[in-house]
Amino acid sequence: MSAEIQKEENRFFVNDEEGNMAAEITFVPSGESQVTIDHTYVSDSLRGQGIAGKLVESVVQEARDKGYKIVPVCSYAKAVFDRKSEYQDVLAK
Repeated sequence: MSAEIQKEENRFFVNDEEGNMAAEITFVPSGESQVTIDHTYVSDSLRGQGIAGKLVESVVQEARDKGYKIVPVCSYAKAVFDRKSEYQDVLAK
């Protein structure tokens, strides 16, 4: 399966071949220049392929492009931000 990341308002996601949502990350605006990542999900069929990390990376890239900061509330996103020093530029302090 080729996991093409798609975007809708306040979420990035991957659909399976049948068009069903197979992975997603959601974020909500929290202030004028900040978003909160509140949910990350990857179906069993996609686990272990790095999809969740790519979803977090998509939010990070959008934050950089639009000049806002991220509050990682979801446990997965929080763990990624704790591990990746290269994401500290968009982490809300």
